[in-house]
Amino acid sequence: MNAVTDKKPRLTTSAMIASIASEGQRVQAAPFGKALVEYAANHPEVVGMTADLAKYTDLHLFAQAFPERFFQMGMAEQLLMGAAGGMAKTGLVPFATTYAVFGTRRAYDFIHQVIAEENLNVKICCALPGLTTGYGPSHQATEDLAMMRAIPGLTVVDPCDALDIEQAVPQIAVHQGPVYMRLLRGNVPLVLDEYNYKFELGKAKMLREGNDVLVISSGFMTMRTLEVAKQLEADKVNVAVLHCPTIKPLDDATILAEVRKSGRLVVVAENHSVIGGLGEAVAGLLMREGVMPSKFRMLGLPDAFLDAGALPTLHDRYGISVEKMSASLKAWLA
Repeated sequence: MNAVTDKKPRLTTSAMIASIASEGQRVQAAPFGKALVEYAANHPEVVGMTADLAKYTDLHLFAQAFPERFFQMGMAEQLLMGAAGGMAKTGLVPFATTYAVFGTRRAYDFIHQVIAEENLNVKICCALPGLTTGYGPSHQATEDLAMMRAIPGLTVVDPCDALDIEQAVPQIAVHQGPVYMRLLRGNVPLVLDEYNYKFELGKAKMLREGNDVLVISSGFMTMRTLEVAKQLEADKVNVAVLHCPTIKPLDDATILAEVRKSGRLVVVAENHSVIGGLGEAVAGLLMREGVMPSKFRMLGLPDAFLDAGALPTLHDRYGISVEKMSASLKAWLA
């Protein structure tokens, strides 16, 4: 980077910050933990399990409320998934939590063989998805959706905010079969309540209409896209936002119906590598169905090992900050 030409102030937040809330943004503390405690109060079959990360996945609230139903497995993610599968065979509904990198990379075979092959009722909820930590490739789960999408029968969920998580918990609990859900924890932004939104497993929801651009997004990139849409109003660019929290199974019908509306740039925005995530899932759907938008772009993380550092710096560097996203959309419209 050229120090002379780069006039932006240096961003210096801690590398370990996992909150994506901007200063002054409305937040809700520990929505996953609170929602699970509320649901489990009337469902004694629910148990909580973690690999030494109860506090950092908000499962500590469940442990405090139901200590006899909480299992601390230690730093042993393969054991966590194997034991969760065994408990599910007895009729329990385990919620197993860890960081996304450890759950997907380290315990992949156990999810695949122990849990998914037998269609066991295990709910895998993993924190630090995508680029939500500055600790570098060892902690950045930039390929978790690609790995989990490839497992037959596994439902995959990428919620946007506190409301999404709160409403998703009881729905994934009653869903029969294994689920992988990305998890935002701590002080989680609250955004979707402004859009009369309700989470429905397997459904994409139109949050905002627009004639120039259709952005199909998941996770916190939906929050970012809504901010971008507001910014671009000043440039008379109308951005539609289709939130797609269920990555698998994809809501084919809604996506196809929106893309078929002619003349719009179609962009898929995700907090994940451009390899194997929502972008390629949508692209594959459009190709199979012969639906061709005038322009199609993927806005995600590069196929690379990402740097460590402050999250605002990294989001800027890899094009998923509001400013960089706005610039990309304007360039693609030109």
